[in-house]
Amino acid sequence: MTGRYGTAAGDGPQGRGDGDDANGAADRSERPGAPERPRAVQRQARPIRLGPRSVAALVLVSAVGVAAFGWPLLADSESGLAHSRDAPWLFAALLPLLLAVVVATIADTGMDAKAIAMLGVLAAAGAALRPLGAGTAGIEPMFFLMVLSGRVLGPGFGFVLGAVAMFASALLTGGVGPWMPFQMLSMGWVTMGAGLLPGPHRLRGRAELWLLAGYGAVASALYGLVMNLQGWPYIGGLGSSISFVPGDPLPENLSRFLAYHLATSLGWDLPRAVLTVVLVLTLGGTVLAALRRATRRAAFDAPVAFQPHEPAP
Repeated sequence: MTGRYGTAAGDGPQGRGDGDDANGAADRSERPGAPERPRAVQRQARPIRLGPRSVAALVLVSAVGVAAFGWPLLADSESGLAHSRDAPWLFAALLPLLLAVVVATIADTGMDAKAIAMLGVLAAAGAALRPLGAGTAGIEPMFFLMVLSGRVLGPGFGFVLGAVAMFASALLTGGVGPWMPFQMLSMGWVTMGAGLLPGPHRLRGRAELWLLAGYGAVASALYGLVMNLQGWPYIGGLGSSISFVPGDPLPENLSRFLAYHLATSLGWDLPRAVLTVVLVLTLGGTVLAALRRATRRAAFDAPVAFQPHEPAP
């Protein structure tokens, strides 16, 4: 940054956070098929550094989310919650408020204009990818981008990105309903989990792609499992052998839920997992390189300092 206030640290070839020359030698070495060469390990810049308040907010919303998804299995048979038909609606009303608190807390503790711009671009890209499969047999390429973005940009940014991208996609596809907060929370968990995987600064190449592919497959399947927990109580009282029965013992309701999941969701979860694996293994190297290049050039870790301008004699 130049002008009347001089130069801001982080600009120019030595301050961009690349660790390489101005032509982007590191970018070339990360391209698929580029020859391996020894180089110093460079710490991956993250747009958000989680502080104590952000971590506490994430833990709180995750704990409430577990209760919101699992209350039919967690509620005591003698409690009023187990027999309440209003419980799903109460959680559906509570979750958006908690998600808003988490996003505001994380934004207040570390999101600058560059991070917000990257969040907007990736959320828009994820929202645009979701309708491509039109919900056919679980074909949802959005998961592939969310996993890779969470890996590069970290758990804090990943949680916000997953929630915002799912919210934007719901508006785009008209999928707004009581299930939307649960989808936002679930996608936030998926993207945050990718940011918590081991070796973010050292693991590269095919080993990293296989790690992300395996995580993507598991996360895609678990997404369907937890989202089924959200919808399962609504079929209670229908007299089906897979219906939720308020107040029944945990083993009996759990066996009904597993039967419900296998009967209604497996045909969507498996294709979603397979598509995520295929996209990660085929396109993951290119997308990871692009995300890391954008992160380096954004110089999230570079301190900004202004120097006084000396007038010309």
